Amino acid sequence: MAAMLSEIAASWQMEYRILSLNDAQELHRMRVGEREFVFTGAARGKARFAATALRAARRHPRIVLAGHVNLAPVVWAMQLAERRIKSIVCAHGIEVWEPLPALRRRALRRASLVLAPSRATADYVISLQGVPRERVRVLPWGLDPEFESASSGGPATMPPPEFPPGRVVLTVGRWLATERYKGMDTLITALPRLLLRWPELQLVFIGTGDDRQWLESIARDTGVNQHVHFLSGLTYDELSACYAASEIFALPSWGEGFGFVYLEAMAQGKPVIGGAHGGAPEIILDGVTGYVVPHGDPAQLAASIGTLLSNPLLARQMGACGRERVNREFCFSVFAVAFRKILGELCES
Repeated sequence: MAAMLSEIAASWQMEYRILSLNDAQELHRMRVGEREFVFTGAARGKARFAATALRAARRHPRIVLAGHVNLAPVVWAMQLAERRIKSIVCAHGIEVWEPLPALRRRALRRASLVLAPSRATADYVISLQGVPRERVRVLPWGLDPEFESASSGGPATMPPPEFPPGRVVLTVGRWLATERYKGMDTLITALPRLLLRWPELQLVFIGTGDDRQWLESIARDTGVNQHVHFLSGLTYDELSACYAASEIFALPSWGEGFGFVYLEAMAQGKPVIGGAHGGAPEIILDGVTGYVVPHGDPAQLAASIGTLLSNPLLARQMGACGRERVNREFCFSVFAVAFRKILGELCES
């Protein structure tokens, strides 16, 4: 979004400023594909961040965009300081699936427009947060152009040495105690059923977080620890290579408001398995590009994985359908066109 904001501002001969709460208090440069933009950080200083945003409001901006609902009160304060500002707040998923604190909810309702990446998340914004339906827009996020480039068939990068040989089920995501809703433990508990028929099967986790020991203990207690592997600190190219080297991608989560990892796997032509909850069923076409399964059901998860393992032709067909769908609906260029249109409509209003 930051990259597109800078590009759109340049094409409209307008200035832009991007503020980051968490980055160091200095000027930063970042490149996304061919697009480069600059931004300033607030070193996690919330008061400093808010003060900088309010000073920016004195320059009479036409649009202000908050990348997360937690920043909605800052945007509301900017609107109070400069009444002509049009505002956009981005909602991503699980953070709006429960009622927000009163101030944050009130600020979200004052936004000119709330963007949500899926219909499921948009419905939560309307029903739980009380944002009028006409001020909520579904805008699926686009696949990162750097990942698109890494998976577009250029020079092949090998997976890291720790990536196991054999048939691999891959999952990607943070290993956090606060995010156990992702269902990674269910992947481990489903593995014994699968190893009875496919003893060479391996399960690879890519991510980082404080819950790795908990997952490792489940693997030991289940007796499958020799088939479960954890990888961290990978480059984009290495991550792309891991997707390419795997046979199936699975993340049976109940809390995905969207699910970039599903898109990444689909872009590599892999069948995907996700939870039958939230935004995942809007990305995964059940029975066409993969399967959606109930959260916390190892038997159903094992059955879906087993269907793909036993029928490689079906798996390849689903992967091809998934890649076609990503190219048609979720590539960065599609997102860029839709985002530009939204900003244009808001400016004209």
